[in-house]
Amino acid sequence: MNLKELATKLGLSPTTVSRALNGYPEVNETTREKVLAAARRYNYQPNTRAIRLATGRALAVGHVIPVATRHEIVNPIFADFIAGAGEVYSRNGYDMVLSVVPDDQEEQTYRALKTRGTVDGVIVHAPRLNDPRIPLLNDIGLPFVVHGRATGTTLPYSWVDVNNRRAFQRAAEFLLDLGHSRIGLVNGLEFMDFAIRRRTGYLDALSARGIAPDPQLMFQDQMTELAGFSAARAMLALAVPPTGFLVASMISGMGVRRAVESLGLVVGRDVSIIIHDDELSYLPNGGEVPLFTATRSSVREAGRLSAEMLLSLIARQGSGPQEHLLEAELIIGQSTGPAPRKD
Repeated sequence: MNLKELATKLGLSPTTVSRALNGYPEVNETTREKVLAAARRYNYQPNTRAIRLATGRALAVGHVIPVATRHEIVNPIFADFIAGAGEVYSRNGYDMVLSVVPDDQEEQTYRALKTRGTVDGVIVHAPRLNDPRIPLLNDIGLPFVVHGRATGTTLPYSWVDVNNRRAFQRAAEFLLDLGHSRIGLVNGLEFMDFAIRRRTGYLDALSARGIAPDPQLMFQDQMTELAGFSAARAMLALAVPPTGFLVASMISGMGVRRAVESLGLVVGRDVSIIIHDDELSYLPNGGEVPLFTATRSSVREAGRLSAEMLLSLIARQGSGPQEHLLEAELIIGQSTGPAPRKD
C-alpha cells in the first residue's frame, strides 16, 4: 500500500496523512492517532528515502557510548534498554546509530552527529554528577532525552528515570521493619546519578530510625558479580557483620549471594538480600516465587518511554522539556526474612 491509497481509505488528503505520520505539530492528535492506527492496521511502510528528502530529517536516533571500563554502561542492562527503544524506532521508521568512542572523543562525536545531520536526536545514557553533555547538547541544538537524571545540573532537559532514592529508601525500610539494623549497601559507582540517589534513600531510611551510618557497610564499584562477592565477603568478615544487604543490580546481587553461601550461611534466614532491576529479559528472577526480593523496574519499558519522548521532541521542536518519573515496585522473594535472633 502506498501513501495515496492509505489516504483514500481514511478520506484524508495525502498531505495530511504524510504530515500526521511525520509528526508535524499542525495535525491535531485525533487525526494523528487515526492515521497511525490505520498505518499499523494496513501494514503501511513509508518510503523513508522520500521522507528524508521531503523533511530534511535523517530518520535516525543516536546513542553515543564511551568505551571506558569504569563506565556503568558496561552493565548488560543496556541491551534491554536498547530492545525497548528499538521497538519504538522500528514502528516509526527510524534507524539507530550506535557510536562507541573513546571517552575523550565524546564531545567531538556529538558535534559531528549534529554537523553532518547523521541523526535527528540522541539518548544520553548513564548521567553523571554535573553532567557536561547536557549543556553541550543544549548549546549545539541537538534534541536529546536523558535516561536518568543529572544531580547538580540546573538547565532544564528531558528525562526518563526511576525514583532511585525512593526505591532504596523503601527497600531499607522493609529490612528495618524485619528487625535488621546492620544493613550493607553494595552500590554502583557513585559519580553516577542513580547511585547517588540510591545512597541518599538508604541513608534517609537509617536516619529516620535513628541509626548512624557505618562507612564500613557502604561500598561502590561497577555492578559486577565479582564486585558484589568481594564487597559482601569484606562486610561479612567485620566484627559485627550485616544481616541484610541492599544491592544495586541482579548481577552484583548474585555475587553477594555467593559470598553469603560460601560462609555456610543461608540467604533469607541468616542474611537477607534485596536487589534492584530484577525485570531483565535474559536473566529472570526465578519463577512464580522470585529468588530475590527486589525493587522492580523495567529497563525495557524505560527504553520505550525514552524513545517515544525523543521522537515527540523531534517532531515538535521547541515544545520544551518533558519529564517522566517511574516508581519501582517492591517484590517479595525468597531472599529476605526476619533478622536472626541474637543469642
